[in-house]
Amino acid sequence: MRDILATKDDISLLRIYCDVLALLKERGVVRTNNSPVADYAEHVVAQKLGLELAPPSQKSYDAIDSNTGERYQVKARRRGVTNRSLQLGVIRDLDTAGFEYLVAVVFNQDFTVDKIYKIPKAIIKEHARHSVHQNGHIVTLRGAILTDERVEVLDS
Repeated sequence: MRDILATKDDISLLRIYCDVLALLKERGVVRTNNSPVADYAEHVVAQKLGLELAPPSQKSYDAIDSNTGERYQVKARRRGVTNRSLQLGVIRDLDTAGFEYLVAVVFNQDFTVDKIYKIPKAIIKEHARHSVHQNGHIVTLRGAILTDERVEVLDS
């Protein structure tokens, strides 16, 4: 497939990308026209944990367990050859955020799941660092947060 795509000019590749996103949206795999990483992570988590996705752009949580009422914030990171960082996206208003668990999905470059972590909000509060510049808390999946026995590693 890559060989075929390499013969295309830049605008053709961008149009193919738009078509792929449109098809993924029609199939319910992604919900927006943004980068598919976050939407796909939400889809993966909802399927894996049997959750109901919140409406797009729902403030402070992405999915809910209809049996327990527990709310889940989903964050994702797609690692590549040149970017091995495990820093997740910014969590805004952490003290008042309406979720009980953060589920972090780490994708390999090809969108296969490397790891999924289910992290109680209390642990996020203990390990996240506040960034004035980004106006929120930053979580990086390394060190103490990953060795905390309250963090659940889900099968990928």
